Parts: sequence; C-alpha cells; structure tokens
Amino acid sequence: MVLEQYQRDFISFAIADGVLSFGEFTLKSGRKSPYFFNAGKFNSGASLAKIGQYYAAAISSRPDIEFDVVFGPAYKDHGEGGSIVGAALKGRRILVVDDVITAGTAIRESMDIIRSAEATLAGVVVAIDRQERGRDSSLSAIQEIERQHGTPVVAVVTLDNVVEYLQEQGGELGAMAGAMEEYRREYGAA
Repeated sequence: MVLEQYQRDFISFAIADGVLSFGEFTLKSGRKSPYFFNAGKFNSGASLAKIGQYYAAAISSRPDIEFDVVFGPAYKDHGEGGSIVGAALKGRRILVVDDVITAGTAIRESMDIIRSAEATLAGVVVAIDRQERGRDSSLSAIQEIERQHGTPVVAVVTLDNVVEYLQEQGGELGAMAGAMEEYRREYGAA
C-alpha cells in the first residue's frame, strides 16, 4: 500500500491537533480501542480549512464521483428547524461528508433526507475508515453502505494507512502500530 502525500499530511496533522490519539478508549460499541479519532477537535478556522483540503484531495482521487451539492449530516434539532440548512437538494446529486462511519446510522439517516428531498446520493466521503466489521456482519459499515445502496464511499485515510504511517515513524508512534494491528485482527472487516 502506498500512502499519498495528502494522507501522510492528514495523519500528521490529526496527531498534532490531538484529533487522532492513542491509548485505551472504550467506544460506543463497547470495544476497547488503542486509538480514538475525535473530529470535534478540528475546531479552528485554520484546522477546518486544512481538513477541507484533505477531503478535497480524497474526493479528487475518485473522478467517478460526480456531485452537485455537499451535504453534512446534522445531529441535533437547532437553527431554522427542518432537516437541512443550505442549498436545496431537489434534483441534485448529493455528496455526503462525515467524519467516520462506525455503524452507518448517520449516513442512513442522511440518505432518507436525500430521498425525501427528491435528490440522488452520489457518494460519501469520510475522514477515516476504521475498517471495522459491524456487529452482525463480516463487512464494515462502509462496505455495507456501498453494497446496499450502490454508492461509492471514499475515505481520506483508512486504519491500514494509519498503521503504515506509524510504522514508518518508528519510536513511540511506531510502537502503537502493533496494538492497532492487533485491534484490526480482532475487529477488522473482511
């Protein structure tokens, strides 16, 4: 596997900003993970501008994804009410942008909104593909979404990319690669 420069830069940036951290974390699924990705820590104008560049690089790597509107799922009722804020979706090809897909719940909710708005799902882009299998499947949530809905999903980086980067760095970071590989063997998708 060859890491693209934007992927190396993204991982380095995520670690430096504390978005990607290492240790022992209990996830919502109850799994104990040696790493945690907290996109909420991308919380300044400068970091949001950078993350936008990484998403754009990942999207550009997939010329087969043609879209008219970028759509980010909202998680709370607020603002103007309703299910969307921004451009009308009707009749447009929609690219959903999210941080991670764990169980796929937010993406499925977004798909319901897109369909009810008489729009078409063009694809999904996420910051990191954890490459974990779901509770009831050997497939990852990303693989399930791709198969069930016939839509491409692209990630800025995958767990395998992060492991490769850590191994290249050596030292303390390199030491984390082993724990992440073990986690992948236990919970990874096919």
